[in-house]
Amino acid sequence: MTLNYLEGEQLRRLTFGLKVDRATATLPQTTAAAIFNVLVGRVAMLGIVGEVTTVLGAVGNMSLEVNPTVGTTTAICAVVAAGTAEASSQFSIEGTAGTAMTLGAGGAVAMQVKPVVLSVGTLDLRLSGSSTGSIKWSILYVPIDDGAYVTAA
Repeated sequence: MTLNYLEGEQLRRLTFGLKVDRATATLPQTTAAAIFNVLVGRVAMLGIVGEVTTVLGAVGNMSLEVNPTVGTTTAICAVVAAGTAEASSQFSIEGTAGTAMTLGAGGAVAMQVKPVVLSVGTLDLRLSGSSTGSIKWSILYVPIDDGAYVTAA
């Protein structure tokens, strides 16, 4: 049986919540930069996946951090040596703050197993190096507070 587009979207929403895509973009250079905005209230991030669209140069270590409007910026995963990831490689996290980001080669990566609560602010990508390449990101989430939502930065 083949699912049509509407059935596939409904099934994804029931399983993983809402999805926001961020178009492929160049990487922050030896710094952190926002990839998603969290607005109005808290959300539970059920998954995040980054797909390399242009081979990465020697970007060094990569991680994600939450940068709340009120409070302290905090890493939501440990770093992964992103090295020179090839196109179609994918990044994700497990969901535990001390666990390293996952790099999956060959077009596959494990999904997040533990939700992460994000406060109003931004979700940032941090790189230790300065190089070339680009990644497109997708976030899956459900609102915790009424009216809360996520946009691409």
